[in-house]
Amino acid sequence: MDNLAKKFKHVNYLWDDKKAASLGDDQVALFLYRSNILGADLRITNYGGGNTSCKTMEKDPLTNEEVEVMWVKGSGGDIGTLTRAGIAGLYTERLRNLKNVYGGLEDEDRMVGLFNHCIYDLDSKAPSIDTPLHGLLPFKHIDHLHPDALIAVAAAKDSEKVTKEIWGDTMGWVPWQRPGFDLGLQLEKCLNENPGIRGIVLGSHGLFTWGDTSYECYMNSLEVIETASEYIENKIKENGSVFGGQKVESLPADERKEKAAQLMPLLRGLCSSEQNMIGHFTDSDTVLEFINSNDLSRLAPMGTSCPDHFLRTKIQPLVLELDKDEDLTDTISVLHKLEPAFEQYRQEYADYYNSCKHDNSPAMRDANPVIIIYPGVGMFSFAKNKQTTRVASEFYVNAINVMRGAEAISAYTSLPRQEAFDIEYWLLEEAKLQRMPAEQPLSRKIAIVTGAGGGIGKAIADKLVAEGANVVLTDISEESLKEAVKTYKKDQVATAICDVTKEDSIKQAYKQAILAFGGVDIIVHSAGLAISKSLEDTTQKDWDLLQDILVKGQFLMAQHGVTILKNQGLGGDIVNIASKNGLVSGPNNVGYGTAKAAQQHMTRLLAAELGEAKIRVNTVNPDGVIVGSKIWEGDWAEGRAKAYGITVEELPAHYAKRNLLNEIIYPADIANGVFSLVAILDKSTGNIINVDGGMANAFVR
Repeated sequence: MDNLAKKFKHVNYLWDDKKAASLGDDQVALFLYRSNILGADLRITNYGGGNTSCKTMEKDPLTNEEVEVMWVKGSGGDIGTLTRAGIAGLYTERLRNLKNVYGGLEDEDRMVGLFNHCIYDLDSKAPSIDTPLHGLLPFKHIDHLHPDALIAVAAAKDSEKVTKEIWGDTMGWVPWQRPGFDLGLQLEKCLNENPGIRGIVLGSHGLFTWGDTSYECYMNSLEVIETASEYIENKIKENGSVFGGQKVESLPADERKEKAAQLMPLLRGLCSSEQNMIGHFTDSDTVLEFINSNDLSRLAPMGTSCPDHFLRTKIQPLVLELDKDEDLTDTISVLHKLEPAFEQYRQEYADYYNSCKHDNSPAMRDANPVIIIYPGVGMFSFAKNKQTTRVASEFYVNAINVMRGAEAISAYTSLPRQEAFDIEYWLLEEAKLQRMPAEQPLSRKIAIVTGAGGGIGKAIADKLVAEGANVVLTDISEESLKEAVKTYKKDQVATAICDVTKEDSIKQAYKQAILAFGGVDIIVHSAGLAISKSLEDTTQKDWDLLQDILVKGQFLMAQHGVTILKNQGLGGDIVNIASKNGLVSGPNNVGYGTAKAAQQHMTRLLAAELGEAKIRVNTVNPDGVIVGSKIWEGDWAEGRAKAYGITVEELPAHYAKRNLLNEIIYPADIANGVFSLVAILDKSTGNIINVDGGMANAFVR
């Protein structure tokens, strides 16, 4: 394996003989294993891109005869994470017999519906448009991949000639054609005319390779990709430069991040003119080489070639005409410079739609850019959620690699606009979009929660994530944050160590939130502590600590957060976690109760001030949250027990019995209160929601 790994410089050799051996002769399991390790290398194919298959002999449940069944990635799947639940199993012969009823290119959409009549496995995922491309070829294992190097060959202006130059008579080539049944026929024809070839290059699209076993197919794919990659690297060495050489010098890395953090809320606001978007930023070497080049202005407007690319990135990016040293602190001035560029982009997209649309085309979708390029700084992407925007960024990196390779070979060619439109607004593509599940209540929203390492703050973060938000968890304890994030999936959350008593720490937390997701919509100040002492026993240190964390922290979170909210122009929510103790007078509580009352009144003051900007400011008042709450782990529990003349062990029962509903209050109940304010009560501001089981002496009215 070590020698094989060394053989490949441009792709990762990941085949594990022991893992494969453990799968025995289960060809479907071996095909899934191959798919997963191919999908693990983004240079081979990106998330959701390409498809793989295998053919096996199975017993027909109706005849008991042995029949050939093709197992292929289903519609909308991803080979890197593919499982049995994501594949379709079809009778191969029935699929091939569809040639008898195929009526030509105008019949493509109808053919997709007929794939369902070929289903063998009743638990199949919906077959994808690429199903006949696999079914009309005779090989047991087939890979259809979108490697950067192969698409570079496929997108070069003399692609067929280059294919011959690289592989001689061992590779076939078919010109660009939209995926569908007829493309499957073209692959079959190419193979019949070129028996013995090891694969086929699809013009402007990608690669088909195959083998008698899963391993042979895997090796064939890697060898073909490696050969193309070596060819391109040699061409680059011959040329001496890529993309016409460097035009703009990058800012230092820390300055790039600072510029990105300043600019992203403005970009997010502009990209969200129709619906909120989530952001992503990258300044990788690959990106910088392209966006700082002399050829950027020529290549970027040409758009991408591979359909998988532009379906996720739009046909072309928006290139900002901002100097890398632009002063971004004057947001009004920067917006005046950005707005015309966005208006022009939207108009050009509308022109593209109107000039290419058909009588039955779906309505025009959001005309805002997905990919935004800032020479000298980096590349931004904006889409409906973090995974989608990250994947869009990855796809544009693939597109950069394709342009790099094609330009080194000869010259890059993109798809004609009409061809691109016919895929982007294909009725089958629209049907796929319509089948997607409805978005969650907090989808497209970004929240930052202080004190989220545990207790009430963690419960709030959990609830917001569960309802679709991206959440930045902040806490003063790095250890608590590391433990907290273990419960989330990729792309759901980010973290920032934050001491809410220090302004610089809060600024840094917001910067990390912006770089992670593009901005912020929901600010929840949950960080806190409790000190229960009499007036005589309360020290100035106690007083200052409570004021700093509860009051000053809330003030600083609001002050710096509101700047971001206003720069986005999308409104927003601030929710402060206070306490029943801010409303109710009780013994041994002067420091804590006063700070909580200050939190509550600050909320009202900010609600009055920020309403014009559509920023809602509300309070949630917990009480008696003993189970799962951090403040009860210290002296607070002893202090409250002493105040009520009971033991610490008796506190949970005491608090449950004293409220009107006789209910124990949990951190999740407080989280539900926050959720109601940010997702349901969208016309409420300056309010207090008591989550205490009903405490008559805390009624606000």
